[in-house]
Amino acid sequence: MSNAGTHERVREYPFTDRDFGHVKKLIYRHAGISLSDGKQDMVYSRLARRLRDHGMTSFSDYLDLLADADSPEWQSCTNALTTNLTSFFREAHHFPLLAEHLAMRAASGEPMTIWCCAASTGEEPYTIAMTVAETLGDDASARILATDVDTDVLARADAGVYDLDRIASLSAERQRRFFLRGTGPHAGSVKVRPELRRTISFKPLNLLDERWAMRGPFDVIMCRNVMIYFDKDTQRRILERFAPLLRSDGLLFAGHSESFFHATDLFKLRGKTVYQLADPARRHGAR
Repeated sequence: MSNAGTHERVREYPFTDRDFGHVKKLIYRHAGISLSDGKQDMVYSRLARRLRDHGMTSFSDYLDLLADADSPEWQSCTNALTTNLTSFFREAHHFPLLAEHLAMRAASGEPMTIWCCAASTGEEPYTIAMTVAETLGDDASARILATDVDTDVLARADAGVYDLDRIASLSAERQRRFFLRGTGPHAGSVKVRPELRRTISFKPLNLLDERWAMRGPFDVIMCRNVMIYFDKDTQRRILERFAPLLRSDGLLFAGHSESFFHATDLFKLRGKTVYQLADPARRHGAR
């Protein structure tokens, strides 16, 4: 006997293909996230929690709530539908190149600026800060901006508190140098040392926002494992906005499954998923 559609019957709320299609259109319009058809169960499970929180009985009621683009529910919806998979020194091949670039730029004597535009729970911006400290010393003149569309994970990043097992892959030296171990009721957790934390500014940002508050130029833009959520047209629009914010000799880091070969007029490959401006002389406001 066929069990097709069984998962529909055991769901707490009806969730039709039309409902899913509506969610796909709304989240694409609001945050640029392109959901594949295979994400239907994931979308249901994550948004069903929002229905429970609101005491709603149907997805149509929830979708009516999202009809207002300025609804405060949009932040919670976006938080629910973004995936935050991260770790310290993830895609480790990038950080020796980052260190090399930092050392080269330090010779100019100018303060260095780095933008991490998918901060998630903080492991990536703190890894950048550790790389800066190890390369240039604890008193290095560097500013790190860390942004994310998900305000829940950004608050966790700002706090800088992690379970002890999250830093298990780090060397004993790094653990001692950059983290404080909790005691008593906080045993089993660690906190980023304040001297590392103060090098980073955490700010909420939707890359699809009409205006970005930050100004360049940045020496480095870390945009890793973000573009996979966007279609090519959206990626192109974001890359067009990155280019004027990057120094003429700056670097753009992408994730392991991302490539920008559809924007070769803007960026050219420098190393493994690392890009530089294709024509620095054309950079708006280059200096």
